[in-house]
This record gives sequence, C-alpha cells and structure tokens, in this order.
Amino acid sequence: MDLKYSAVFLLGLLFSCVAMSGAARILEANPELPKVELPPVPEVHLPPKPEMPKVELPLFPEVHMPPKPELPKVELSAFPEVHLPPKPEMPKVELPPMPEMPTVPEIQFSEPKVKP
Repeated sequence: MDLKYSAVFLLGLLFSCVAMSGAARILEANPELPKVELPPVPEVHLPPKPEMPKVELPLFPEVHMPPKPELPKVELSAFPEVHLPPKPEMPKVELPPMPEMPTVPEIQFSEPKVKP
C-alpha cells in the first residue's frame, strides 16, 4: 500500500511541476498582465449616533476607619559568632611555556581589472 501512495504522490508532483512550467512560459511570453476593473465601492450612510442621557452618580458616603493599631516591637536575638578555619593555601603550579602558534601565510589578492 505504501508503494501505491508514493507513486500517486510522485505522479501528482510531476503534474504540478508541468502545470507550473506551462504557466511560467505563458507569463514570459506575455509580460503584461490583464487589468481587472473592480466595481466601485458603495457609499455607506450610517444613522447619527443617539445622544446618551447624562446620569449623575450618587455621592459616596464618608467612611471613618478606626486608627491602625500599633504593632508590638520585636527584638531579634543576635546571631552567634561563627569561627571558620582558615582557607588552605593553594599550591603554586608552574606551567610549561606556551608553544608558538603556527602562522597562516597571507593571501595576496590581485587587483581587479577595470573594464572600459
């Protein structure tokens, strides 16, 4: 079954390529495309917007909030002192001398010739 579907797909692909190449030849032979005239757009008349009635909102009543209570002051205990052992010194390592990098030869480009 898979071979049948593959054959159908390839055949369809071939036909689409043939159709596209034919269309390309027609466009090459006739570079001017035909002008299509569109019908004029009809004017739209909308009715005027109705005026909205002015609505007055009632005043908000005054709200008297009780005073904020004072929070009690909390004292935190001091952190205990921590004695860490001294850091060990890292041993000094001597590295071998850095090898010389190979150089890349410079490429010389010739000047382009000026055409008259």
